[in-house]
Amino acid sequence: MLSLVSCAAGPYDPAPQILPEHIKKVYVRPITNNTNRYGLEAKFTNAIVDEILRDGRLSLVNSANEADGILTGTIKKYILQPLTYDANMVTEQYKMWIIISVSLVDRENNVTLWTEPNLEGIQIYLDATKGSFGEGMTEEEAREIIWEKLSRDIVKRTIKGFGSVSSASERRVPN
Repeated sequence: MLSLVSCAAGPYDPAPQILPEHIKKVYVRPITNNTNRYGLEAKFTNAIVDEILRDGRLSLVNSANEADGILTGTIKKYILQPLTYDANMVTEQYKMWIIISVSLVDRENNVTLWTEPNLEGIQIYLDATKGSFGEGMTEEEAREIIWEKLSRDIVKRTIKGFGSVSSASERRVPN
């Protein structure tokens, strides 16, 4: 007779890679922008800074020399794709897709603690002029939602570590 024994421990749950204890102060290097959209980098850098301040578990410093950890990032792709059209072929709904690369460097040990090479933010929205009940939004409002989501993911990834956020496969990134 064959019997199976199961462990009562439950499903596999890997130990998280928590931020090293010596990292208390972070510097957010200004985000670089590799797209043809002007001004994205400043708004995104500000969103990350605001999220770190809102979270409160790390101190924010003004230079890399004062920091224990350095956050760096690049906006790699900005795609605004029309999804639906009205009877006159005017776009009603859009899909905004922003892909960034971001990493955290331990300045003391000169080691990259984590990197997310293709972190993506997606927002589908109805054009502001098409919403009959105020449900539409502008491109800028959609971008602000993406900055907020991405900055939350970055701070979560920084503090909670591995497995809390994952990048998109490079094969999914359109040229």
